[in-house]
Amino acid sequence: MRPFLFLLFIALSHTLHAKAVSGFVFADKNNNGQKDKDETGLRGVAVSDQVQVVQTDATGHYTIDDVEGYGLIMICLPDGYKAAATYWQKIPETGGELNFALLKTATVTSFSFLHASDTHISETSLPRTQRLRAMADSLKPAFVLVTGDLIRDALRVPEKEVTALYDLYLSETHKFSMPVWSAAGNHDNFGIERHLSLVGKNNPLYGKKMFHHYFGPNYYSFNYGGIHFVALDDIDYEDLWYYGHVDSTQVAWLKNDLAAIPPTQPVVTFAHMPFFSGGLSLSNFEETGPGRSLERQHGILHYRHVVSNAQELVAILNQRPYPLSLAGHFHFRQVFTFESYNQPTRYEQTAAIVGPSEEGTIKLPSGFTLYTVKDGKISEGKFIRLDTK
Repeated sequence: MRPFLFLLFIALSHTLHAKAVSGFVFADKNNNGQKDKDETGLRGVAVSDQVQVVQTDATGHYTIDDVEGYGLIMICLPDGYKAAATYWQKIPETGGELNFALLKTATVTSFSFLHASDTHISETSLPRTQRLRAMADSLKPAFVLVTGDLIRDALRVPEKEVTALYDLYLSETHKFSMPVWSAAGNHDNFGIERHLSLVGKNNPLYGKKMFHHYFGPNYYSFNYGGIHFVALDDIDYEDLWYYGHVDSTQVAWLKNDLAAIPPTQPVVTFAHMPFFSGGLSLSNFEETGPGRSLERQHGILHYRHVVSNAQELVAILNQRPYPLSLAGHFHFRQVFTFESYNQPTRYEQTAAIVGPSEEGTIKLPSGFTLYTVKDGKISEGKFIRLDTK
């Protein structure tokens, strides 16, 4: 095992306890990354260890006395600010002080954002991600959401190949002229199909630790234009197989995260697997193999390509305005909703950037969805094909 990977394993995979972290969230007027005497702390900013959520006081100060989570501290970017460097930091081995420098931006009530998914980036598919970037540069959304399966595959291939793909994805998304917010997909979990990847569970980047290494938090939130955007990691796994599920640690964080925003603020979630999907009936079920359709968890047989505890999550989210749930995974654009006594939520999936797909005689184009927001109201979305033909 390489020494730096062993240290990474200790830092990111070991759950931390009895360790205090504190610091300031502040407006960095001169953009030097340091809190100078004349720089103001920001009140009410949510700070989290991926379990607990606290808010900064009137001076911008926060404290988490007993850190839990996965070895990092993150903030939820407030409206009208962006991170000077990063919105998350790794916790020092002994705890200590972590400050977050933010830069003031315009506060907007009208904007657009782009929802893409399933880039499955590789040297072969790279031109398609580059095409997405060119189109995004032309459309000028405030930001881009990418809902998982960022790289060609991490499930079944060796470490060297996976790290090269992650490096390629980061290199390409850093070239976008607007922020790209990425969520984790099933193909972004490293090595779990061990009979194919030949990777052991003791590998320091195994499973979700590869995503942690490159992106930090695998679930997080930010505010923009009056909307609270929440990235969820809805891929779980047991032994060799992944399935749609949000674990209990993340559910606890979600409750804490939502408690830190105004009760009337609209919430948009984005994740890889959909909570509900009308398109799963387009193809036949597979009984066996890595793509098999059904999985039994906790004694319940369920369809593994949607989120098994979606009802639990929706019950939490329905306590707030919850207009839109975004996902990918199925490689084609679909809009799914149903009439109920609850608020109307649109469960929408966008197509795959990696290429078009087919289900029998039905041909399904590659593309992405562009949404516009005005005064908290989200448009129905415009699907834009990546290919001209």
